Amino acid sequence: MPELPEVEIVKQSLSKKIERKRINKIIITNRNLRFKIPLKFEELLKNKVIKKVTRFSKYLILNFSDESFCLIHLGMSGTVHLIKKNNISKFTNTSFYNSPSLPKKHNHVEIHFEGLKVIYNDPRRFGFFKFIENKKELEKRFSHLGPEPFFKTFNIEYLIGYFTNKKKDIKSFLLDQKFVSGIGNIYASEILFLCKINPTTYASKLTKQDCKKIITYSKSILNRAIKKGGSSIRDFKNITGKSGNFQKEFRVYQRENLSCLRNKCNGKIQKIFISNRSTFFCNTCQK
Repeated sequence: MPELPEVEIVKQSLSKKIERKRINKIIITNRNLRFKIPLKFEELLKNKVIKKVTRFSKYLILNFSDESFCLIHLGMSGTVHLIKKNNISKFTNTSFYNSPSLPKKHNHVEIHFEGLKVIYNDPRRFGFFKFIENKKELEKRFSHLGPEPFFKTFNIEYLIGYFTNKKKDIKSFLLDQKFVSGIGNIYASEILFLCKINPTTYASKLTKQDCKKIITYSKSILNRAIKKGGSSIRDFKNITGKSGNFQKEFRVYQRENLSCLRNKCNGKIQKIFISNRSTFFCNTCQK
């Protein structure tokens, strides 16, 4: 599943191409995504002007000039393709977990602009589109989610207060979108490695210094991943057609049984499962 950095790259890609453009038409070939696309969806979006493309957590948000919105979630396998209408053989895959060529099937939604169209492809159909009428409804839609690591509210007081008396490991907390939005499995392991925190540690047992490290490294890891264009675990591409490069900087993720890369550490990277998700850590510097 795309995590915050990958969705941010997709957002940047779309921003460059569709902002200030008017939607001419919507073509839906399969409404049965995670949530069924309503019959009136095409009518609701037709002639809307994209004022801005934004992102919250792992959600893409099309901001329309009339102050309405469209949420897009890529799910597990959703990909977004930008295609110039006058040259359909050339396009750019801007999403995650797919080949750099537009698949022949599973194209469920097409958004047409002047000279350009955006195609949403999703083999597993866990993604979704949702029309939001106003800002109040949008805020309500996100009210159950925690702050992003970049927000000022993701601070020491918040972490210590949230962790008090909680009998849950810190890795599970980092994956819990009610606690913090946008961190996924890859980056949770990388963050905890830099913090020298074992992923099975109960969050309630973390010190104030541990919490400071989580805040600092959550921001730095995600910023670094965005700067590197995301992590190309399979064939992630950005708007220029280039792969992400952050996977070249993984310290623990997918490095099972390899030597720890931390200076003067003789440990080995171990793999365990927490909340049914693969978790990687050093058996020496993350004891």
